[in-house]
Amino acid sequence: QVQLVESGGGLVQAGGSLRLSCVASGGSFSSYTMGWFRQAPGKERLPVGTISRSGAVTNYADSVKGRFTISRDNANNTVYLHMNSLKAEDTAVYYCAARIRPTIVVATTVTYDYWGQGTQVTVSS
Repeated sequence: QVQLVESGGGLVQAGGSLRLSCVASGGSFSSYTMGWFRQAPGKERLPVGTISRSGAVTNYADSVKGRFTISRDNANNTVYLHMNSLKAEDTAVYYCAARIRPTIVVATTVTYDYWGQGTQVTVSS
């Protein structure tokens, strides 16, 4: 069983930056595709982006392309979400997730096997 713990959320002004971290334990981190998702109040959870097992390939939702970057450190079982030029509409609970089968597709139809508990990001305008 894989446990995922996110951290790094908080309150930031519009235009600012945050870096979220997600530490994995209990599994073989480098064998998982990792994804980031977010859920705004009253809305469905949506994918933000994904990163391949090696970290060589990333893919992002259109809403965050050019502003968010996902990276991973397999030696330390950690995946990051670097968020720049934050907007009020980026306010959400952010989740990391692990997927056993490889994918680079960013879509709500792509299922993940393990989920973190989420971290709140609030962007003030």
